[in-house]
Amino acid sequence: MSPSAPTHSVPLTEAERTPPVFDALDMLATMVAVVRPDGECLFANTAFENVMGLSRRAVQRSSLYDWFAEAGRLRDTVEGVARNAYSSSRFDALLRRGVRPHEVLVPVHVIVSQLEVGSAAPRGGDLVLIELIENAQQTRQDREERTLDQVQATKELTRNLAHEIKNPLGGIRGAAQLLTMELAPTAMGAELSEYTQVIIHEVDRLQSLVDRLLAPHRHAPVVADVNIHEVCERVRALVLVEHPRGLSIKRDYDTSLPDFRGDREQLIQAVLNIVQNAAQALQSRMAAGDACITLRTRVARQVTIGKQRWRLALELHVEDNGPGIPAEIRDRIFFPLVSGREGGSGLGLTLAQTIAQQHQGMIDCESEPGRTDFRITLPLP
Repeated sequence: MSPSAPTHSVPLTEAERTPPVFDALDMLATMVAVVRPDGECLFANTAFENVMGLSRRAVQRSSLYDWFAEAGRLRDTVEGVARNAYSSSRFDALLRRGVRPHEVLVPVHVIVSQLEVGSAAPRGGDLVLIELIENAQQTRQDREERTLDQVQATKELTRNLAHEIKNPLGGIRGAAQLLTMELAPTAMGAELSEYTQVIIHEVDRLQSLVDRLLAPHRHAPVVADVNIHEVCERVRALVLVEHPRGLSIKRDYDTSLPDFRGDREQLIQAVLNIVQNAAQALQSRMAAGDACITLRTRVARQVTIGKQRWRLALELHVEDNGPGIPAEIRDRIFFPLVSGREGGSGLGLTLAQTIAQQHQGMIDCESEPGRTDFRITLPLP
């Protein structure tokens, strides 16, 4: 495909084409373009460039209509909005990405609305704002918001519940110890002490569980410069010591990623929890000798985490070739005490998510048989 450039009687200078008022649009995570009614593209933001795989200059020299599989509805809508027939309109369409014969059609939700920029508008007519949201992106954003809301809703409840459990545990343990000492001189002392030892052992187990629930909230983060690849290498070494045979941990690092401010030890713990979970899910493949975990880092631009937008973020993917997460717990894996493994505490992923949120980031997961991908997203300065 070779988009045709529209003709204009009075060519615009570069400054006129992209006035400063458009700079705010560049901060949006969704694809945004500003066009004239004839489809001439005056501005396309960074998200649009990234999805299309084109430079801004290449997009702006074309007609936006050329990038749609069926542009008739878009053209009619833009013209209708420009002449004030209606203020905005929404519909679904197919966006062309790439060049034939490798062209891909991307399903997008299109929002067309009037753009009022006053005296800052480029000369030559009305302007229309077009926002494009990939269907997959919208689904992912909805899932992330749901996950964050669920985790936030349970966090305070978990902390309060942990404190309520912790308070009587000391009394129960102390009473069991006193009972052991009282029974020791009696004829039944040796036999009955077995039961008091069970009480003490179970109290200690519950105490350990509660301590793990409260651990991220007990100490203030020790903030310093953190290199994500040093974190990955530390975790990789620890896990390979624990599983020396049948498991390979591959690296796929973007070495251009900058350091960021964070708590190195907490981040090591978060990544370690996820990688250990992956290793435990790969036991059968380890026996066959083909268990594999991949640590992949990438930079992401115009990322929304929760309700906040970041210009740059790092993504750390922990991928494994295991059986996948059971469908019945897939939406609840970050909740406390939810585990797909017999004997699992269900706290590792909860603590990892808490640590990520303390760094203004988040963790999400995609899983299917043969591939599970945990993605840790952390904002960069």
